[in-house]
Amino acid sequence: MKVIDHITRAAGKTLFSIEILPPLKGENIRSLFDNLDPLMEFKPPFIDVTYHREEYVYKKKEGGLLEKRSTRKRPGTVGICAAIQNHYQIDTVPHIICGGFSKEETENALIDLHFLGIDNVLALQGDAIKSEGRFAPDPDGHRFASELLGQIVAMNQGKFLDEDLENASPTNFCIGVAGYPEKHFAAPNLKVDLKYLKLKVDMGAEYIVTQMFFDNQKYFEFVRLCREAGINVPIIPGIKPITTKNQASILPTVFHIDLPEALADEVERCKDNAAAKQVGVEWAIQQSKELIKFGVPTLHFYSMGKSDPIYRIAKELF
Repeated sequence: MKVIDHITRAAGKTLFSIEILPPLKGENIRSLFDNLDPLMEFKPPFIDVTYHREEYVYKKKEGGLLEKRSTRKRPGTVGICAAIQNHYQIDTVPHIICGGFSKEETENALIDLHFLGIDNVLALQGDAIKSEGRFAPDPDGHRFASELLGQIVAMNQGKFLDEDLENASPTNFCIGVAGYPEKHFAAPNLKVDLKYLKLKVDMGAEYIVTQMFFDNQKYFEFVRLCREAGINVPIIPGIKPITTKNQASILPTVFHIDLPEALADEVERCKDNAAAKQVGVEWAIQQSKELIKFGVPTLHFYSMGKSDPIYRIAKELF
């Protein structure tokens, strides 16, 4: 079932969903299921699965020369989605990114998803690889998420890259996109960021999932500005509980977000990571209660591969 249909059928009730990382290369699928099993108590209607693009490493060869090799630390988003749907009978939302893919490779991945009965995707630009510093598309790939979205919309209309195809069966993907309550780091300001978000909605995006945030007022203001701009699709808030002391400094740096002073001060006073996790869980519970009262369609939790804090939060809410 499509994400948008799950939201419609909920009839105003806030749903619970999670985003997971594929297992590291070499790990067993059982490690993923062991993390997901406890969360099934809260009946998530869908689970997002991230995609991690290739990185480059340099291997020293004889004579001191360096050989550049491509590697993926977390392969298998399509396979993981299929495994989750088969194991739990729960819909999955694979993340489809621009970086590292040609348009043909993107089309092939989407065809595979369509054959597997996966009818949701989240269209993203994706991160730059560490060795590049800033995002660079594949020579025959998409530079922006809006371009990727356009390809998916075209496939939903039966238009494939091979223009000679006749009577091609259209795909039927429900397409989500990302939203940034504190603006995308590459946008000069929130107004410009919202202009491009509206473009994606006008092109066919059916819902928005936000970047993590820790101040609900920023989400409320983001929703207000979206509605004023004519963006009327569901806006799903993304929640990430702090679980270690150093995340108070790492998360703002990596995700270009702010931490409220009260939260940062509480984490700083913690003696160890266990205390910091407790602060993070309690903050997320209060955040979530306020968001439910606001009437959000779904609480979407970024698990980062750890289910325990998410379980503790969900136990208080659902």
